Amino acid sequence: MISRDGGDTAWVLDPILEVPHVVAAVLLTRDGLVRGYTDALSQASGERVAAITSTVQGACRTAAAAFADREDAEIRQVVIESDHGYVLIVPTDHGTCVAAYGDTEVRLDLLAHRVHSQVARLGEKAMAAAPRGVDGGTSA
Repeated sequence: MISRDGGDTAWVLDPILEVPHVVAAVLLTRDGLVRGYTDALSQASGERVAAITSTVQGACRTAAAAFADREDAEIRQVVIESDHGYVLIVPTDHGTCVAAYGDTEVRLDLLAHRVHSQVARLGEKAMAAAPRGVDGGTSA
């Protein structure tokens, strides 16, 4: 297994690592808590990436809203290009986010396609989960 976590997020992150030149990926909550990360990252690095990614998303939402002269904006993706490679951040509709890092040789179009595909799978899984009743059981 390539993903390190306490839960079952390998099915989300491992396919992203199949894209050539992708180095690492993280699944996080919108508020910056790490849900899972790949072996290229230590636990401390995974937590640091999650916290920074959350902050970047917030700043990008604020910037997008300001440029549009609106109160709020939802981000579909954030791309950061550096001399070391690319960071792609894609939020989901249910409060989580996938962030991936590829080196300078990664094809950004392939990385974006794979990350968005995994985000869609996360959404399908969230929608397939049975709703909980008030008492914690599943509702009929």
